[in-house]
Amino acid sequence: MRREYKPLKCEDYARYCVCHGLPTAKRTNDWVLDKAEVSRSLLESVKARKLTYFGHVMRSSSESLDKQIMQGTTPGSRKRGRPKTMWMDNIFQWTGYTLDKILVYTEDRVRWRQLVHGVAKPRSEDG
Repeated sequence: MRREYKPLKCEDYARYCVCHGLPTAKRTNDWVLDKAEVSRSLLESVKARKLTYFGHVMRSSSESLDKQIMQGTTPGSRKRGRPKTMWMDNIFQWTGYTLDKILVYTEDRVRWRQLVHGVAKPRSEDG
């Protein structure tokens, strides 16, 4: 004779887990990262994505609108008041290089990846 199984209700499942020594708490990403002793920083991932995209755009043709906007070569003037932080300001600050050197690095993908990795994931002894 075949048994028919009914779906467990939430409280039945919790009781079953407690009786059999199974974990009942939900596992969050933070819990998993803590358990694995891995740290993840929002700023590191933003830097890595921004620098990677910057390298991609700088390797495109000179007529690319994205490239013109990032380099600030679009016609027109800015609004009055305090200037907003530009992409290039972040790139200069994070890498510590001038525009000429950055453009040379972006042409060589391997070198650019090494630079991105060094900037976005600094070693602990670097401070």
